[in-house]
Amino acid sequence: MARYGMVIDVKKCVGCYNCFLTCRDEFAGNDYPGYSAAQPMSGMNWTKLVEIERGQYPHVKVAYVPVLCNQCDAPSCLKLDQTGAVYQRPDGIVMIDQQKAKGNKELVNLCPHRQIEWNDEQQVAQKCTMCAHLLDQGDPEPRCVESCPSGARVFGDLDDPNSEVAKLVALGATELTHPEYGLREKVMYLNLPRKFVAGTVIYGDIDEVAAGIEVSLSGEAGTETTTTNGFGDFEFDGLPENTKCMVKIATPGYQSATE
Repeated sequence: MARYGMVIDVKKCVGCYNCFLTCRDEFAGNDYPGYSAAQPMSGMNWTKLVEIERGQYPHVKVAYVPVLCNQCDAPSCLKLDQTGAVYQRPDGIVMIDQQKAKGNKELVNLCPHRQIEWNDEQQVAQKCTMCAHLLDQGDPEPRCVESCPSGARVFGDLDDPNSEVAKLVALGATELTHPEYGLREKVMYLNLPRKFVAGTVIYGDIDEVAAGIEVSLSGEAGTETTTTNGFGDFEFDGLPENTKCMVKIATPGYQSATE
């Protein structure tokens, strides 16, 4: 039996909202008995994009972090539910029984990631099902994965070492948005936004951008080196939180500068 999971590469996400739109197309107004009741035509979305802006003018970066039910291996919603409405399938997908959940708004509060929503029309708690109804009929992946034009989402069997998703996890670079929760989430991320240092180097004596200049960054994690691009810009991304660093700019014929 497969154990489904997903890896989302934030660096590849372009914020197109295709995942949001196809999720709405699949579930808004559509009942899937045994899986999910119809979403209302407005007000609910089981996959969201969190926009994170970093830096300051003129060096500003924007990242889009898709968030959805994390399909935890140790889900708090299942552990805390007293009604029997929440259950976990053999393939690891966490589901909410729409009949048992009827009228039980407390279920919304059982997820620390806040990925369970309340459907006022149906009077039922709901969340992403990983398109279980489609997987069960033979589709290889959920709609959000299928519709992602940049390939930011990779879905598959985490226990199959030959699957693309398992290979990504095996590289050891995946992260969780909240590892402190200890829920063993099966939606994992690559390239979550972190601190960065950027700048522009200009030859002050001739007032021109300095292309191809060596710039080094030294800190607690060691030293990195890069060169300025054709516009004189440089950038060091993925820096750890709460750390001090020093930037050094050097080129023959000019006095080096540090900051």
